[in-house]
Amino acid sequence: MPVILRSGPYRLYFFSHEPNEPPHVHIDRDNQSCKFWLNPVSLARNLGFSARELRHIERMVLDNQKRLLEAWDDNFGN
Repeated sequence: MPVILRSGPYRLYFFSHEPNEPPHVHIDRDNQSCKFWLNPVSLARNLGFSARELRHIERMVLDNQKRLLEAWDDNFGN
């Protein structure tokens, strides 16, 4: 489970066994988790985050989209 980015309390990572899905990132904080598709950036799943916090996380994913997509390609290939 490669961790791609840590930002404040958030950990952004991939599962190494998901190469057949479109590019995405998992984000955890404490016991909360969500998943965002990377192209285009959109929420795929939410387990516990408030709408306000999801907007913050979405902004973080958008701000790092290029880096996250590059990490996805490095990990899974084009």
